[in-house]
Amino acid sequence: MPNQSTPLNSNNGQHFTFTSPGEINALDLLAQHTHLSKQNLKESAQKGAVWITRKSNSKPERLRRLKKTLPANQVLDFYYNPELLNQQPPSPTLIADFESYSVWIKPRGMLSQGSKWADHTALYRWIEMNFQPNGHPRQAWIVHRLDRATHGIMLVAHSKKMAATLSRAFEENRVHKTYQAIVWGDYPAETQSIHLAIDNKAAVSHISLLKHNAKKGISLVEITIETGRKHQIRKHLSETGYPILGDRMYGNVQKDAELSSMPNLQLTAYKLCLQCPLSKANQEKCFKLEQTQLDLIDF
Repeated sequence: MPNQSTPLNSNNGQHFTFTSPGEINALDLLAQHTHLSKQNLKESAQKGAVWITRKSNSKPERLRRLKKTLPANQVLDFYYNPELLNQQPPSPTLIADFESYSVWIKPRGMLSQGSKWADHTALYRWIEMNFQPNGHPRQAWIVHRLDRATHGIMLVAHSKKMAATLSRAFEENRVHKTYQAIVWGDYPAETQSIHLAIDNKAAVSHISLLKHNAKKGISLVEITIETGRKHQIRKHLSETGYPILGDRMYGNVQKDAELSSMPNLQLTAYKLCLQCPLSKANQEKCFKLEQTQLDLIDF
């Protein structure tokens, strides 16, 4: 593959592709063919913008350390977007640390996982770069996701074995998440079970009224889900006539604009219960946000 760069039209992004001609370290190879300083290149790699394909039939993987010597015919992909690389994510909050896994509050605006352009704004990478109990950094694996605009509780694994264990618990519906949302409209007093397929896949949500503000025409609801389809809660509430405040994709933007200030997405994953994989008796652990931690507008 020839050395080349492909300019992109969005956000000033540029994709560079290089093939190592022989033994050379990745930092020198990138410095020879880009206009960037070595310090800039090293920071970009730490933030997840550099990928390596070691064999023609293997999957690309992120390359964090550029000083390693590469043999011939290794392919480097460098996705350079200074706007994204310069972003500073909001900081998450640690709720509990069990060494092999931990529990965090992911703030609105933080990603659950990264993209090919960067991952330093994602929860797992923030933890790897900033969470160092007793002075020792930890690797982190995401085992479930929240939308970027959604605030709330997330589990993070700190070993591949624990990541597999927790992922299996989610697949077997042994982890239970509960959400709160503020929606437009007077939500029914009786719990509603919504069965509306998403992307031709079954999706089930259960929604209960917590309280209603007749003057503002909004309701606070609690949601549990049996399935975890993309944007499931947001779609189900919107499609049944009760869009979430601040939902730019599925909400009522005109009504949101009538508020004194445009709110963030008013959806929070506020409670999470699981059978602790470290407990011999499979003891259930529940984590719940305090009222002050919900990050919802004043009701």
